[in-house]
Amino acid sequence: MKNRMLSCFAVLLITSATVLAANGHLSKDVDLEGVKCIVADRDAQTGKSADYKDGKVYFCCGGCAGKFAKTPKKFATQANRQLVQTGQYTQTGCPISGGAVDESTMISVDGVKVGFCCGKCKAKVEGAEGKEASNLVFGEKAFAEGYKKTEKEG
Repeated sequence: MKNRMLSCFAVLLITSATVLAANGHLSKDVDLEGVKCIVADRDAQTGKSADYKDGKVYFCCGGCAGKFAKTPKKFATQANRQLVQTGQYTQTGCPISGGAVDESTMISVDGVKVGFCCGKCKAKVEGAEGKEASNLVFGEKAFAEGYKKTEKEG
């Protein structure tokens, strides 16, 4: 009986520490100033989030979090954009070709500064209409080509 109580206490202690550490991590490491919900065009909130690609995506409300949970693929492009915007992922290559980024090609796409390997890739994105530019830069294939999880300084 004593061992069972100690085991329960240990599990409770570990769970509490994990929750407290996670909540502290959210408020200290991610700045949501100017960051929009990935579902609706409203400000994202630290208290409304979901795990995504070794990071977290943020929502304006529980309803949007529920929509994302039901169909995450539908919101993948905006979730990828938000991972970059919040600094959880860093651009490591051209999202079109995967080549090295030429700093002179930097533009803003959906509120995020993005670079390309050449003027041709940049022009392709600049010529895109509506959400097409964001899809070209933050869609699943582009995200795999040009972005990696940000390494934490230790």
